[in-house]
Amino acid sequence: MTDRLYLQPLTFAPSPQAFHGDAVRLGGGMVYAREFAVIVTEEGVVTRREIATAATIDDVLAALPDALGEEGERQWSNLRMVHPPLALGERTVRLDQPQVMGVLNVTPDSMSDGGQFLDDEEAANEHAAAMHEAGAAIIDIGGESTRPGAAAVWEGDELKRVVPAVEHAAAMGAAVSIDTRRPAVMEAALAAGAQILNDVSALRHDPRSLEFAAGSGKPVILMHAPGPSSEAAGDLHNDGGYANVVFEVFDWLAAARDRAVAGGVEREKIILDPGIGFGKSVADNLALIGALPLFHALGQPLLLGASRKRTIGALSNEAPAHRRLGGSLALAVAGMDAGFQLLRVHDVFETVQARNVWRGLRDAALTDFGGLPD
Repeated sequence: MTDRLYLQPLTFAPSPQAFHGDAVRLGGGMVYAREFAVIVTEEGVVTRREIATAATIDDVLAALPDALGEEGERQWSNLRMVHPPLALGERTVRLDQPQVMGVLNVTPDSMSDGGQFLDDEEAANEHAAAMHEAGAAIIDIGGESTRPGAAAVWEGDELKRVVPAVEHAAAMGAAVSIDTRRPAVMEAALAAGAQILNDVSALRHDPRSLEFAAGSGKPVILMHAPGPSSEAAGDLHNDGGYANVVFEVFDWLAAARDRAVAGGVEREKIILDPGIGFGKSVADNLALIGALPLFHALGQPLLLGASRKRTIGALSNEAPAHRRLGGSLALAVAGMDAGFQLLRVHDVFETVQARNVWRGLRDAALTDFGGLPD
């Protein structure tokens, strides 16, 4: 194992003028960071850690060995990268502020909704319409439960579940993502009007998925999950032992990004998701959430899917999934504060309202900052 470098934003400002311009805009959004930890590890152990600002980062990186310095320069550029909007058919989703992705599960054993939308097409359509009207920029439709221990779904059943839901959501003007690991389902969903591929196996489940995703030209969401990718090999939640979960998830996502690019996916169409709750303990999830700004150094738009997750229940007397709204909003705001561009949630109205208030506070900080004169 070689030395590795990580560039982690540490201190944040409500606006760049708070530090007389000495703050960096993360990921082209509405979050500004001033101090950064330049961290070097060897065999997973931190061997060097220095604090830099925009004014000193060049000197800090220049003092590192050539390979690490070059990686630091790449990550420094990635942190400041402005991501273009997502072109999703007739809809365009800008990435200069947090956008909400509403979840529609058409499965019999969903953790969050108990399968209420599987056998009631009218209810599923009404739910999609309500999320769309509440301000969801994207409707994410899935026909296979990915909770721990969930049984595998036959491809034909998954197709039967998701295609009508995609057709309806697309027909009402929503931008739709399809949450699937199977290329046949991806193909059918795109034909029905979906515009984004959301693969929790990061295109590993089926060897044909990468080629299909590249050929489709559509945006692709790649999520971290530690377990084997194939049904024959086991559960995506397995094998989740980490020496340092933050750095290991970062490295894994970097490799997934590079694999997708090598396979023909355009880099600007890759979105990364740290996979909160997938093969991770409560402590692992909290560590990742605390380090979310680090993932901008990967140079991709970022998605946070923490809504109603088990960690919220563990921190709130084992509240059931349908009673985790407060915790879900807290984690959504953590994602906003970290500059994540997409928030995958079940409670769209409440999250959009929180986002709008958050944005109002950010706008006010940009236009009415009462700092001292130079």
